[in-house]
Formats: sequence, structure tokens, C-alpha cells
Amino acid sequence: MPILRSAALFVVAALFEIGGAWLVWQGVREHRGWLWATGGVLALGAYGFVATFQPDAHFGRILAAYGGIFVAGSLLWGMVADGYRPDRWDLAGAAVCLAGMALIMWAPRNGG
Repeated sequence: MPILRSAALFVVAALFEIGGAWLVWQGVREHRGWLWATGGVLALGAYGFVATFQPDAHFGRILAAYGGIFVAGSLLWGMVADGYRPDRWDLAGAAVCLAGMALIMWAPRNGG
């Protein structure tokens, strides 16, 4: 159960962080206005709290592992929101990042 909880929290974190950054991008770079950017800032602030709910108590481990989710999630977000089509190298890189995330987070450890 801790692995499912941890994975779900990573997904929520990615939605807040990637979504927040996308909203800021849309608000500023795509000239959609400050309301979009403000929504992005609020989402990014919410992202900052999500990691505190991870079952593992090591901040560095959580953020390092989250990096893999961020990479894969960013490609997925780009596909859904912007019509981006990743090439095989994007997909291979994301797979490596996800494998690294799983190793960092869930590898068996002796006492910690």
C-alpha cells in the first residue's frame, strides 16, 4: 500500500507542478492574461505541499525520485495539452527516468 500511495502522490505533484508551469506559460508567453498565470502560481504553491505527504521521510530522496515523474509527466502533458509528439529518444529517456525513480524510491534497503 505505501507504494500505491507514494505513486499517487507523485501523480498529484506532477499535475500541480506541470499544470502550474503550463498555466504560467500560457498566461505570460501565450498572452492569455494574468488570471492564467495566477492560477499557475497557486498550483505551483500547492505542489510544494504534496511532497510532505510522501511516506518516506527523506526530502532529498523524494525530490530526486520525483524528477523521473516530472520528466515523463512533462512529455505526457505536452502530448495532451499541446499536441506534442515525442520521438523514440524522448520516450527512451522518460523510461530511463522512471526506472531511476523506481530504484531511488522503492529499492529494498537495509534499515533506511
